[in-house]
Amino acid sequence: MNARANAVVNAVVERPREYLTFRLGEEEYGIDILKVQEIRGYEQPTRIANAPSFIKGVVNLRGVIVPIVDMRLKFGLGSAEYNDFTVVIILNLGARVVGMVVDSVSDVMELSPEQIRDTPEIDSVVDSSYITGLGTLNDRMLILIAIEKLMGTAEMALA
Repeated sequence: MNARANAVVNAVVERPREYLTFRLGEEEYGIDILKVQEIRGYEQPTRIANAPSFIKGVVNLRGVIVPIVDMRLKFGLGSAEYNDFTVVIILNLGARVVGMVVDSVSDVMELSPEQIRDTPEIDSVVDSSYITGLGTLNDRMLILIAIEKLMGTAEMALA
């Protein structure tokens, strides 16, 4: 690659990225906003026999059957309490549309590469291979999730 092409590639890589932030219990997480199709209020999905407990069922979203994953159950955070703040984030993961239930959605945060730190080697409810880093902005810290990688695991059988 020539110097100009390298400069263009580096400019693209170094751009700030936007993350949709959401809460599960006391922790705040972020996912790439480009993976988010929409945010909906929680509605009881149709249960699927023999599905893992964290897959709550499916909903019909404008003709598309969408599996709904309860992230509290997936991460082993105890049973979820569904209330007015509980939402379903509809994700568009290429060939698959998946919904994930979270306690609440906070906002969209823009993070530059300098605001993202490597994940420390610690035990966590989330397998560290699905964490892309820790985002920091002022006094907030986000656990950044590689949502496509997480939803694509064999255990999830969704993507």
